[in-house]
Amino acid sequence: MDLADGVPLETGPVSRGWAAPPFDPELAAALAGLGDEAREPFTAENLAARQERDAAMRPRPTVRDLRADGRFEVEELRVPGPQGGPDVTLVSARPAGSAGPLPLLYYLHGGGMIMGNAWSVLPRLLREWAGPLELAVVSVEYRLAPAAPYPAAVEDCYAGLRWVAAHAAELAVDAGRIVLGGKSAGGGLTAALALLTRDRGGPRPIGQLLLCPMLDDRNDTVSSHQLAGIDTWDRTSNATAWQALLGDRYGAADLPPYAAAARAAELSELPPAYIEVGSAETLRDEGVAYAQAIWRAGGQAELHVWPGAFHGFDTIAPRAALSQDARDARTRWLRRILTPSETNGGPPC
Repeated sequence: MDLADGVPLETGPVSRGWAAPPFDPELAAALAGLGDEAREPFTAENLAARQERDAAMRPRPTVRDLRADGRFEVEELRVPGPQGGPDVTLVSARPAGSAGPLPLLYYLHGGGMIMGNAWSVLPRLLREWAGPLELAVVSVEYRLAPAAPYPAAVEDCYAGLRWVAAHAAELAVDAGRIVLGGKSAGGGLTAALALLTRDRGGPRPIGQLLLCPMLDDRNDTVSSHQLAGIDTWDRTSNATAWQALLGDRYGAADLPPYAAAARAAELSELPPAYIEVGSAETLRDEGVAYAQAIWRAGGQAELHVWPGAFHGFDTIAPRAALSQDARDARTRWLRRILTPSETNGGPPC
Protein backbone atom coordinates (compact mmCIF):
# COMPACT_ATOMS: atom_id res chain seq x y z
CA MET A 1 0.00 0.00 0.00
CA ASP A 2 1.13 3.60 -0.43
CA LEU A 3 0.53 7.02 1.02
CA ALA A 4 -2.57 7.49 -1.10
CA ASP A 5 -4.07 4.71 1.03
CA GLY A 6 -3.05 6.51 4.22
CA VAL A 7 0.19 4.65 5.03
CA PRO A 8 3.85 5.54 4.36
CA LEU A 9 5.25 4.97 0.88
CA GLU A 10 7.72 2.15 1.48
CA THR A 11 8.37 -1.05 -0.40
CA GLY A 12 9.66 -3.20 2.43
CA PRO A 13 10.89 -3.25 6.01
CA VAL A 14 12.95 -0.28 7.13
CA SER A 15 16.63 -1.13 7.38
CA ARG A 16 18.09 0.29 10.62
CA GLY A 17 21.60 -0.28 9.30
CA TRP A 18 21.55 2.09 6.33
CA ALA A 19 24.13 4.85 6.35
CA ALA A 20 22.99 8.47 6.41
CA PRO A 21 23.54 10.63 3.32
CA PRO A 22 26.44 13.07 3.82
CA PHE A 23 25.91 16.73 4.63
CA ASP A 24 26.86 19.38 2.11
CA PRO A 25 30.38 20.50 3.20
CA GLU A 26 29.43 24.15 3.57
CA LEU A 27 26.36 23.28 5.63
CA ALA A 28 28.32 20.77 7.72
CA ALA A 29 30.85 23.43 8.65
CA ALA A 30 28.12 25.82 9.75
CA LEU A 31 26.44 23.12 11.82
CA ALA A 32 29.72 22.10 13.47
CA GLY A 33 30.24 25.69 14.53
CA LEU A 34 27.07 25.54 16.63
CA GLY A 35 28.31 22.67 18.78
CA ASP A 36 26.47 19.62 20.04
CA GLU A 37 23.62 21.66 21.52
CA ALA A 38 22.19 22.22 18.03
CA ARG A 39 21.40 18.50 17.83
CA GLU A 40 20.23 17.92 21.39
CA PRO A 41 16.96 15.99 20.98
CA PHE A 42 13.69 16.99 22.54
CA THR A 43 12.36 14.46 25.03
CA ALA A 44 9.35 14.29 27.32
CA GLU A 45 11.71 14.96 30.21
CA ASN A 46 13.31 18.13 28.82
CA LEU A 47 10.37 19.52 26.83
CA ALA A 48 9.12 22.02 29.41
CA ALA A 49 12.61 23.39 30.02
CA ARG A 50 13.32 23.62 26.29
CA GLN A 51 10.06 25.50 25.74
CA GLU A 52 10.98 28.00 28.45
CA ARG A 53 14.44 28.44 26.94
CA ASP A 54 13.00 28.96 23.46
CA ALA A 55 10.52 31.56 24.69
CA ALA A 56 13.33 33.42 26.44
CA MET A 57 15.90 33.24 23.64
CA ARG A 58 14.00 33.32 20.35
CA PRO A 59 14.08 36.83 18.83
CA ARG A 60 10.62 38.39 18.99
CA PRO A 61 10.69 41.71 17.15
CA THR A 62 8.22 44.42 18.08
CA VAL A 63 5.79 45.98 15.63
CA ARG A 64 8.11 48.98 15.52
CA ASP A 65 11.05 46.74 14.63
CA LEU A 66 9.06 45.05 11.87
CA ARG A 67 8.10 48.38 10.33
CA ALA A 68 11.82 48.78 9.46
CA ASP A 69 11.97 52.57 9.49
CA GLY A 70 8.70 52.89 7.62
CA ARG A 71 9.34 50.38 4.85
CA PHE A 72 6.45 48.18 5.98
CA GLU A 73 3.01 48.66 7.47
CA VAL A 74 2.53 46.23 10.37
CA GLU A 75 -0.48 45.63 12.60
CA GLU A 76 -1.38 43.09 15.26
CA LEU A 77 -4.96 41.85 15.02
CA ARG A 78 -7.11 39.89 17.45
CA VAL A 79 -9.76 37.93 15.58
CA PRO A 80 -12.42 35.42 16.64
CA GLY A 81 -10.97 31.96 17.19
CA PRO A 82 -12.58 28.56 16.66
CA GLN A 83 -15.84 27.76 18.38
CA GLY A 84 -15.19 27.44 22.10
CA GLY A 85 -11.60 28.64 21.73
CA PRO A 86 -9.83 31.92 22.46
CA ASP A 87 -9.27 34.72 19.97
CA VAL A 88 -6.39 34.29 17.53
CA THR A 89 -3.60 36.84 17.10
CA LEU A 90 -2.58 37.63 13.53
CA VAL A 91 0.37 39.82 12.56
CA SER A 92 -0.45 41.57 9.30
CA ALA A 93 2.31 43.22 7.25
CA ARG A 94 2.70 44.75 3.78
CA PRO A 95 5.06 47.07 1.91
CA ALA A 96 4.36 50.68 2.93
CA GLY A 97 2.43 52.72 0.41
CA SER A 98 1.36 49.74 -1.69
CA ALA A 99 -1.78 50.47 -3.66
CA GLY A 100 -4.69 48.20 -4.37
CA PRO A 101 -5.35 44.72 -3.05
CA LEU A 102 -2.16 42.69 -2.76
CA PRO A 103 -1.77 38.92 -2.98
CA LEU A 104 -1.37 37.36 0.44
CA LEU A 105 0.98 34.82 1.98
CA TYR A 106 -0.82 33.32 4.99
CA TYR A 107 2.10 31.94 6.98
CA LEU A 108 2.33 29.37 9.77
CA HIS A 109 5.58 29.41 11.77
CA GLY A 110 7.71 26.38 12.58
CA GLY A 111 8.84 24.95 15.90
CA GLY A 112 7.60 21.37 16.02
CA MET A 113 4.11 22.56 17.10
CA ILE A 114 5.70 23.02 20.54
CA MET A 115 7.70 26.25 20.03
CA GLY A 116 7.98 29.40 17.94
CA ASN A 117 5.86 32.51 17.45
CA ALA A 118 4.26 34.59 14.73
CA TRP A 119 6.64 37.54 15.06
CA SER A 120 10.09 35.96 14.78
CA VAL A 121 9.55 34.71 11.20
CA LEU A 122 8.41 38.05 9.82
CA PRO A 123 11.72 39.89 9.26
CA ARG A 124 12.79 37.21 6.81
CA LEU A 125 9.40 36.98 5.11
CA LEU A 126 9.26 40.73 4.63
CA ARG A 127 12.83 40.99 3.37
CA GLU A 128 12.71 38.02 0.98
CA TRP A 129 9.12 38.11 -0.32
CA ALA A 130 6.86 40.95 0.80
CA GLY A 131 9.12 43.67 -0.54
CA PRO A 132 10.43 42.09 -3.76
CA LEU A 133 7.08 40.51 -4.76
CA GLU A 134 4.72 43.29 -3.53
CA LEU A 135 3.10 40.75 -1.27
CA ALA A 136 1.09 41.06 1.95
CA VAL A 137 1.88 38.62 4.76
CA VAL A 138 -0.24 37.44 7.67
CA SER A 139 1.59 35.37 10.31
CA VAL A 140 -0.53 33.32 12.71
CA GLU A 141 0.05 32.95 16.46
CA TYR A 142 -1.53 29.52 16.90
CA ARG A 143 -1.67 27.65 20.21
CA LEU A 144 1.17 25.26 21.03
CA ALA A 145 1.24 21.69 22.36
CA PRO A 146 1.14 20.11 24.85
CA ALA A 147 -0.79 22.91 26.59
CA ALA A 148 -3.14 23.00 23.59
CA PRO A 149 -3.23 19.59 21.84
CA TYR A 150 -4.80 18.77 18.48
CA PRO A 151 -7.00 20.23 17.03
CA ALA A 152 -6.19 23.60 18.62
CA ALA A 153 -3.40 24.72 16.25
CA VAL A 154 -5.04 23.82 12.95
CA GLU A 155 -8.41 25.20 14.07
CA ASP A 156 -6.73 28.47 15.10
CA CYS A 157 -5.16 28.67 11.65
CA TYR A 158 -8.47 27.94 9.95
CA ALA A 159 -10.34 30.53 12.02
CA GLY A 160 -7.73 33.14 11.16
CA LEU A 161 -7.88 32.31 7.46
CA ARG A 162 -11.66 32.57 7.37
CA TRP A 163 -11.49 35.97 9.04
CA VAL A 164 -8.83 37.23 6.64
CA ALA A 165 -10.80 36.07 3.59
CA ALA A 166 -13.99 37.68 4.91
CA HIS A 167 -12.19 40.97 5.67
CA ALA A 168 -9.98 41.05 2.60
CA ALA A 169 -11.27 44.45 1.48
CA GLU A 170 -10.38 46.21 4.74
CA LEU A 171 -6.96 44.48 4.76
CA ALA A 172 -6.44 45.52 1.11
CA VAL A 173 -5.61 41.95 0.10
CA ASP A 174 -6.91 39.88 -2.80
CA ALA A 175 -9.04 37.03 -1.43
CA GLY A 176 -8.60 35.27 -4.78
CA ARG A 177 -4.80 35.17 -4.46
CA ILE A 178 -4.04 33.67 -1.06
CA VAL A 179 -1.09 31.28 -0.73
CA LEU A 180 -0.74 29.15 2.40
CA GLY A 181 2.81 28.60 3.60
CA GLY A 182 4.88 27.30 6.46
CA LYS A 183 8.09 25.62 7.50
CA SER A 184 8.59 22.39 9.47
CA ALA A 185 5.58 22.20 11.83
CA GLY A 186 4.18 25.17 9.93
CA GLY A 187 4.56 23.19 6.71
CA GLY A 188 2.62 20.32 8.22
CA LEU A 189 -0.08 22.69 9.43
CA THR A 190 -0.18 24.27 5.96
CA ALA A 191 -0.84 20.87 4.35
CA ALA A 192 -3.51 20.10 6.96
CA LEU A 193 -5.10 23.52 6.45
CA ALA A 194 -5.24 22.99 2.68
CA LEU A 195 -7.11 19.73 3.30
CA LEU A 196 -9.43 21.42 5.78
CA THR A 197 -10.30 24.32 3.47
CA ARG A 198 -11.02 21.87 0.67
CA ASP A 199 -13.28 19.71 2.82
CA ARG A 200 -15.12 22.62 4.44
CA GLY A 201 -15.73 24.42 1.16
CA GLY A 202 -13.30 27.31 1.49
CA PRO A 203 -11.61 29.71 1.61
CA ARG A 204 -9.80 28.50 -1.52
CA PRO A 205 -6.05 29.17 -1.55
CA ILE A 206 -4.21 29.17 -4.88
CA GLY A 207 -1.07 27.46 -3.57
CA GLN A 208 0.58 25.75 -0.61
CA LEU A 209 4.25 26.29 0.24
CA LEU A 210 5.49 23.30 2.25
CA LEU A 211 9.06 23.78 3.49
CA CYS A 212 10.53 20.67 5.18
CA PRO A 213 6.99 19.84 6.30
CA MET A 214 6.18 17.76 9.36
CA LEU A 215 3.53 15.47 7.87
CA ASP A 216 3.61 11.98 9.37
CA ASP A 217 3.13 11.15 13.05
CA ARG A 218 4.16 7.52 12.48
CA ASN A 219 7.85 8.51 12.31
CA ASP A 220 9.03 5.28 10.69
CA THR A 221 10.39 6.20 7.27
CA VAL A 222 13.84 5.18 6.07
CA SER A 223 15.09 8.76 6.43
CA SER A 224 13.85 8.98 10.03
CA HIS A 225 16.07 6.00 10.89
CA GLN A 226 19.02 7.09 8.73
CA LEU A 227 19.22 10.51 10.40
CA ALA A 228 18.51 9.40 13.99
CA GLY A 229 20.86 11.27 16.29
CA ILE A 230 22.36 13.16 13.33
CA ASP A 231 19.83 15.64 11.96
CA THR A 232 19.01 18.89 13.78
CA TRP A 233 15.46 17.51 14.12
CA ASP A 234 15.74 13.76 14.57
CA ARG A 235 13.19 11.02 15.14
CA THR A 236 13.42 11.38 18.95
CA SER A 237 12.50 15.07 18.75
CA ASN A 238 9.88 14.26 16.13
CA ALA A 239 8.24 11.61 18.33
CA THR A 240 8.29 13.93 21.34
CA ALA A 241 6.55 16.69 19.38
CA TRP A 242 3.90 14.40 17.89
CA GLN A 243 3.18 12.88 21.30
CA ALA A 244 2.80 16.38 22.76
CA LEU A 245 0.39 17.34 19.99
CA LEU A 246 -1.71 14.18 19.89
CA GLY A 247 -1.68 12.96 23.50
CA ASP A 248 -3.75 9.80 23.84
CA ARG A 249 -4.42 9.82 20.07
CA TYR A 250 -0.73 9.36 19.25
CA GLY A 251 -0.41 6.32 16.97
CA ALA A 252 -4.17 5.89 16.55
CA ALA A 253 -5.13 4.07 13.39
CA ASP A 254 -8.02 6.46 12.71
CA LEU A 255 -6.12 9.72 13.19
CA PRO A 256 -7.67 12.45 10.97
CA PRO A 257 -5.60 13.89 8.13
CA TYR A 258 -6.05 17.36 9.66
CA ALA A 259 -3.83 16.13 12.52
CA ALA A 260 -1.16 14.63 10.24
CA ALA A 261 -1.56 15.27 6.52
CA ALA A 262 0.27 12.07 5.53
CA ARG A 263 -2.79 10.20 6.83
CA ALA A 264 -4.91 11.63 4.01
CA ALA A 265 -6.42 9.00 1.71
CA GLU A 266 -7.68 11.58 -0.80
CA LEU A 267 -5.38 14.29 -2.14
CA SER A 268 -7.33 15.46 -5.18
CA GLU A 269 -8.57 19.03 -5.65
CA LEU A 270 -5.79 20.59 -3.60
CA PRO A 271 -4.02 23.82 -4.59
CA PRO A 272 -0.64 23.47 -6.33
CA ALA A 273 2.11 22.60 -3.86
CA TYR A 274 5.77 23.51 -3.53
CA ILE A 275 7.44 20.82 -1.39
CA GLU A 276 11.03 21.12 -0.22
CA VAL A 277 13.17 18.79 1.87
CA GLY A 278 16.86 18.01 2.29
CA SER A 279 18.43 14.70 1.31
CA ALA A 280 19.99 14.47 4.80
CA GLU A 281 16.98 15.29 6.96
CA THR A 282 14.57 13.22 9.00
CA LEU A 283 11.47 14.46 7.16
CA ARG A 284 12.82 13.75 3.67
CA ASP A 285 10.82 10.64 2.83
CA GLU A 286 7.45 11.86 4.06
CA GLY A 287 7.82 15.02 1.99
CA VAL A 288 8.74 13.05 -1.13
CA ALA A 289 5.87 10.62 -0.52
CA TYR A 290 3.40 13.49 -0.16
CA ALA A 291 4.46 14.94 -3.52
CA GLN A 292 4.09 11.52 -5.14
CA ALA A 293 0.63 11.08 -3.64
CA ILE A 294 -0.47 14.48 -4.98
CA TRP A 295 0.76 13.51 -8.45
CA ARG A 296 -1.07 10.17 -8.30
CA ALA A 297 -4.24 12.05 -7.40
CA GLY A 298 -3.85 14.19 -10.53
CA GLY A 299 -2.62 17.25 -8.66
CA GLN A 300 0.29 19.64 -9.13
CA ALA A 301 3.40 19.57 -6.94
CA GLU A 302 6.90 20.95 -7.43
CA LEU A 303 9.37 18.89 -5.40
CA HIS A 304 12.91 19.93 -4.41
CA VAL A 305 15.30 17.64 -2.53
CA TRP A 306 18.38 19.70 -1.72
CA PRO A 307 21.50 17.49 -1.70
CA GLY A 308 23.26 17.28 1.64
CA ALA A 309 20.77 19.56 3.41
CA PHE A 310 19.69 18.95 7.00
CA HIS A 311 16.50 20.20 8.65
CA GLY A 312 16.44 24.00 8.77
CA PHE A 313 19.68 24.32 6.81
CA ASP A 314 18.93 27.75 5.38
CA THR A 315 18.26 29.21 8.84
CA ILE A 316 21.53 27.87 10.28
CA ALA A 317 23.61 28.68 7.18
CA PRO A 318 21.76 31.46 5.31
CA ARG A 319 24.77 32.44 3.19
CA ALA A 320 25.58 28.94 1.99
CA ALA A 321 25.25 28.38 -1.75
CA LEU A 322 22.59 25.71 -1.23
CA SER A 323 20.56 28.03 1.01
CA GLN A 324 20.66 30.74 -1.64
CA ASP A 325 19.56 28.27 -4.32
CA ALA A 326 16.65 27.16 -2.13
CA ARG A 327 15.50 30.74 -1.51
CA ASP A 328 15.69 31.51 -5.22
CA ALA A 329 13.61 28.43 -6.11
CA ARG A 330 10.91 29.29 -3.55
CA THR A 331 10.73 32.86 -4.80
CA ARG A 332 10.42 31.77 -8.43
CA TRP A 333 7.55 29.43 -7.51
CA LEU A 334 5.76 32.14 -5.53
CA ARG A 335 6.14 34.60 -8.39
CA ARG A 336 4.69 32.09 -10.86
CA ILE A 337 1.78 31.10 -8.64
CA LEU A 338 0.88 34.73 -7.94
CA THR A 339 1.13 35.95 -11.52
CA PRO A 340 -2.11 35.57 -13.52
CA SER A 341 -1.54 33.41 -16.57
CA GLU A 342 -2.21 35.02 -19.95
CA THR A 343 -3.22 31.66 -21.37
CA ASN A 344 -5.81 30.64 -18.80
CA GLY A 345 -6.96 34.03 -17.57
CA GLY A 346 -5.82 33.63 -13.97
CA PRO A 347 -3.71 31.75 -11.46
CA PRO A 348 -4.16 27.99 -11.08
CA CYS A 349 -6.98 26.88 -8.79
